[in-house]
Amino acid sequence: MTEPSLTLYKLMILYMLDRVDFPLSGSQLGEFVISRGYTGYFHFQQALNELEEDSFISGEPLRNSTNYSLTETGKEALTLFSSGIPGKIKEDILDYFGDQKLTLRREHDITADYDIRPNGEYIVRTVIKDRGDPLLSMEINVVTKEQAAAICDQWKEKSEIIYQYIIDSLL
Repeated sequence: MTEPSLTLYKLMILYMLDRVDFPLSGSQLGEFVISRGYTGYFHFQQALNELEEDSFISGEPLRNSTNYSLTETGKEALTLFSSGIPGKIKEDILDYFGDQKLTLRREHDITADYDIRPNGEYIVRTVIKDRGDPLLSMEINVVTKEQAAAICDQWKEKSEIIYQYIIDSLL
């Protein structure tokens, strides 16, 4: 792979992160870049890793994923070099966000993760946000890692039902 290609992939990632007001996961970024045939998985990962190492983006681990945000250094670099992204690619990115932004935001706003407690049990942290503001946050203590993982796996699917049940029960 040539250095200009890697530079383009990096600029694409920076441009994508600049066009949303919430972090994107590595899989969300990769979904666009890889599925549209711009590059393969390994070149995408190389670009992502180098951007993080150079502090152009920051990554926040969450369960088995990492959410990426644009740093000030990344914004400056994008301002200086955004002309290196062909107009067709920018258009493709904007079209993708036009189609997928609500889905991408929902994936960011509904999260669940777990940690092991000193007593060997697990604490599951679930959150529902609306534009970054928390609507509901719960911590659930469970006995096994399997239970914690199952709750995390079901949270995205069932969170709206649970939220509505709680609101209806309290009001």
